[in-house]
Amino acid sequence: MGILSEAPLVLILCTGNSCRSHIAEGILRAAAGDALRVASAGSKPAGHVHPLAIKALAEIGIDISTHRSKHLSEFLTEKVETVITVCGNADQVCPMFPGQVNRHHWGFDDPAHATGTEEEQFAVFRRVRDEIARTFQAYAAGRLDEAKLNA
Repeated sequence: MGILSEAPLVLILCTGNSCRSHIAEGILRAAAGDALRVASAGSKPAGHVHPLAIKALAEIGIDISTHRSKHLSEFLTEKVETVITVCGNADQVCPMFPGQVNRHHWGFDDPAHATGTEEEQFAVFRRVRDEIARTFQAYAAGRLDEAKLNA
């Protein structure tokens, strides 16, 4: 069995699973490499990944164009080690998952609610992407350091 299949599963949740959770999933997957399995889902999935979220991550070299919007129930039978909610609504409705050890809530503005021209909306996506990147890259660095200590 390879390291990826044995790696702990981190599930990132938000309500719509169209922006923040996908941005966080892409960033955490890129930062953690094979040390973590990373997925995202929503309590009320929007049914799509927002095109500006895809564009914002492509701008920093991360491709989430094949991601799909998923309901958190798809993970109820998975051994989820860590749940991270990125919006208040998801934090309130989040169930416990089998094997769940950790739970974190790091709230971010929802860029899908941005108004104005597409460029003004994209500026909000960039800001939220950069906030998510700082948080999730630091989290990945901590997890990688912890893995080295326990190796």
